Amino acid sequence: MRLKIIVSGIVQGVGFRPFVYRIAVRNNLRGYVRNRGDSCVEIVVDGEEKDIKSFLRDLVEKKPPLARIHEVVAAPVESSGEYYGDFKIFKSSGEAEVSGSIIPPDIAICDECLMEMRNPSDLRYDYFFITCVNCGPRYTIIEDIPYDRENTTMRDFQMCSFCRSEYVNPANRRFHAQTIACPRCGPKAYLTDADGLRVDYRDPIREAGKLVSEGYIVAVKGYGGFHLAASTLLDEPLKRLRAAKHRRQKPFAIMARSLEAAKSFAKVSPWEERALTSYARPIVLLEKGERYYLSELVSPGLHNVGVMLPYTGLHYMLFDQVSDPAFVMTSANPPNQPIIKDEEEAFRRLRGLVDYFLLHDRRIAHRCDDSVLRMHGDRTVFIRRSRGYAPEPVRLKLKAKRCALGLGGEENNTVCLIVGDKAFLSQHIGDVENLETLEFLESASMRLMRLTNSRVDVVSCDLHPKFATTMLAKRLSEEHGWRMFQIQHHYAHTAALMAEHGLSEIIAVCCDGYGYGEDGGAWGGEIVFGSLNPPVFKRLGCLEEQPLLGGDLATKYPLRMAAGILYGHVDVEGWLLENSVHLPYGLREAHLMLSQFRRGEIKIKTTSCGRVLDAASAVLGVCYERTYEGEPAMKLESAALHGEDILKIEPQISGRVLNTTEIMISLFEGKDKFSRRDLAYSIHVYLARGLAELAMELAVENNVKNIGFTGGVACNQIITEEMRRIIEQRGLNFFTHDSVPPGDGGLSLGQAVVASIIEF
Repeated sequence: MRLKIIVSGIVQGVGFRPFVYRIAVRNNLRGYVRNRGDSCVEIVVDGEEKDIKSFLRDLVEKKPPLARIHEVVAAPVESSGEYYGDFKIFKSSGEAEVSGSIIPPDIAICDECLMEMRNPSDLRYDYFFITCVNCGPRYTIIEDIPYDRENTTMRDFQMCSFCRSEYVNPANRRFHAQTIACPRCGPKAYLTDADGLRVDYRDPIREAGKLVSEGYIVAVKGYGGFHLAASTLLDEPLKRLRAAKHRRQKPFAIMARSLEAAKSFAKVSPWEERALTSYARPIVLLEKGERYYLSELVSPGLHNVGVMLPYTGLHYMLFDQVSDPAFVMTSANPPNQPIIKDEEEAFRRLRGLVDYFLLHDRRIAHRCDDSVLRMHGDRTVFIRRSRGYAPEPVRLKLKAKRCALGLGGEENNTVCLIVGDKAFLSQHIGDVENLETLEFLESASMRLMRLTNSRVDVVSCDLHPKFATTMLAKRLSEEHGWRMFQIQHHYAHTAALMAEHGLSEIIAVCCDGYGYGEDGGAWGGEIVFGSLNPPVFKRLGCLEEQPLLGGDLATKYPLRMAAGILYGHVDVEGWLLENSVHLPYGLREAHLMLSQFRRGEIKIKTTSCGRVLDAASAVLGVCYERTYEGEPAMKLESAALHGEDILKIEPQISGRVLNTTEIMISLFEGKDKFSRRDLAYSIHVYLARGLAELAMELAVENNVKNIGFTGGVACNQIITEEMRRIIEQRGLNFFTHDSVPPGDGGLSLGQAVVASIIEF
């Protein structure tokens, strides 16, 4: 009996061919296995029927831990007289018939490789680029498919005889490991000074660790780009880093030397520990411990700190000769631009900021930032889904009618490609405010299409006419002959949540900072009815409209938002003048604002939940300026930690609108009577209860059993968990995002999903 089998999914770069070889030999089969140009694996087996059945069972049940099998298609093959004496791994084929397979994400160093790196008798002792078939870079080194060494940046390194002997040995863990290397033949690490001149150290990696510990800033080349490494115990390098990166307040991610070290300054739940130690090695937002002893400049004004564990041999070696519990390890990129990946660019852009460069000579094919998540109890909430996860697809319970590409919005962007029942999200792209990021967005789109062997039919984008992504969608539509589809921002958030959970309809609470509304207004606190069968979206309710004095200025300076809400309800003039020091132009600006209020000149209004939280942050003296996205609201959540609802105000809902003025008045009047913590907690509870009650009212009215929470505010644990408690108590289903970010990093999924199923 002879059978041809095509296996699709994540089956290249995960040790699948060696695995197939071993189970074929074990089952006494002849034939071959090879990679194909569509990221699938092709197998031909020849043998007894019972042995082939056993092989097919092993194929699915005993697959490598990192493999993801989406489909196995087997068909009998007429014997052509060709005889297979043994089972072999054949040279890869460029054949490409199937779409929807993909290369795996980058994988953290495995325990076996780490043990070998630490073993003085092992040939790869102290080798920073030790990898095997189960670990190492994948997505960031691939330049073309199929996944073979010559199609990766590892082709620059010719295997030595030792590595070759392991590569061809079926019993070895590095059998057909495309990243195989050793100190003799693999990538080399080296250290340079600030001007890019090599500094002669026998052990450049550990020397770099000592330099960081002593207070120097070192640019470190990793898997998907450069990090800036600095001490977490010394203020001076962090002041320099903040000044150079124009990051006055934005928290820095840190890399702890070990899980035990992380527990010395942060609280780590069992679920957070599982995330930290997973092969994806994301940054996890951890609550600071009672004895938090790192510099306050790491994560100023916040109750949590972003922590990751080492995920390469190089990272582990950085800590070997120092006692520091952690290093700052923040992405090296100019403001609002993609992470730096090439040495020449690093020297040009980072000269004057860093003191040393720790480099290696393996090229990075594609940049990829670290992933960031937090845990709401045992539930994962992605802030950023990137290294370790992208481009592994999110499996959908719907089947697309066509291949669709979603380009996202304007901030925290990703690209999403829908193929069949799979949603392939790119790595983190960033804020599409400049040419470099826009080019990155376009190249990531084309790369996803190439790696999945897909042909796009429709490109989808936001409703905003002036977004760079909207203009890109128009150009791509014209150049490639694709249809173009635009969908309102909060409808796309709703669609993403529905697609993720396989829901046909939902009442979704969509809360964020801004989304261009169907009426051209500034939406951001919406109750949306959504259906995917067929796609129908309707805005049913919202937060009360509030003045947005100065437009974008009100998003940067929350005092403007607070004064706009309060003016005419309380005596806000004296308070505003007293706090005018927090405005760019001080008293002059405050007086101008008051005159605009008196004349009623505020034309722009917003329903944004984010802006209400910003205003509360200013009223309570928590944060007066947004220096990074979400800062006032994030600091307000930190201020509310372990608080209680001191105000106990019942939500005021009228005409499907949740009143937000009264709670702000109560905050203002209570700021000198009650603790900041309890007042901060009270505004969270008011919004959560009000939104939950409004959503439940509309769910009953529309006979819908599912209520969801999406948008950037869904990252807020206090609001999310309070909504969950109320809604589930009422016997309704409550859904939040598990696999994609609730913020704009998940927007492209919703755009692509609707475009892939809607009737044109």
